Amino acid sequence: MDLSPLPLGSVIGAFLLAFPTLFSIVNPVGAALIFNQVISNRSREERQELARRIASYSLIVLLASLLLGGVVLNFFGVSLSALRIGGGLVVAVRAWGLLMQPEVHEERKASSAEPAQSADDVAFFPLTMPLTTGPGTIAVAIALSSQRPGGDGGVISFFVGVSLAAVCIAVTIWLCYRWSDTVTALLGPAGARVLSRLIAFLLLCIGVQIMITGVVGVGQLLLAPR
Repeated sequence: MDLSPLPLGSVIGAFLLAFPTLFSIVNPVGAALIFNQVISNRSREERQELARRIASYSLIVLLASLLLGGVVLNFFGVSLSALRIGGGLVVAVRAWGLLMQPEVHEERKASSAEPAQSADDVAFFPLTMPLTTGPGTIAVAIALSSQRPGGDGGVISFFVGVSLAAVCIAVTIWLCYRWSDTVTALLGPAGARVLSRLIAFLLLCIGVQIMITGVVGVGQLLLAPR
């Protein structure tokens, strides 16, 4: 029995799970404020080129985590149910931190992005990692990969759906970073913080849902006739 309200064996169901989850942890709107701050000394053309490269690198990181993360863990003998419980816990803990102390998260990201103010090639480090798609994003993407349907049914559709979600997130990153000055003017730090709390709550609910599916899987295994 799968308690997920979404048909994860379909492209649409997988997309509807992955997109809000990845959007919540990446938070391209909030990250755009930090991006605008740390590259304020660069020309508009440089900022637009950086936005394009960061979006491309972020897509590679997301796809690698989504498509290979679960495979690597399975190689080490981690069961699908254990992966779901552990991944859901990671997502929930991450979301709780964002929900309770968004200021700490913002300060940590801002300090990690400070080298971008003076270095030349900053698109991958630190603006892609860790500012945009850091360890937390990778962990959440791996947790998402644990939601793939068991067996062979729907696996291809699931990974097509989550891959499309990663592409949409990369496009969103590009748009938010390309027009980061406009995003900053519209929202400001206070507005970004309110938005961060809202999407952190969504991420917390998704993490709990992933854990529930893992616990149900363990229960079915324990109750199955020997």
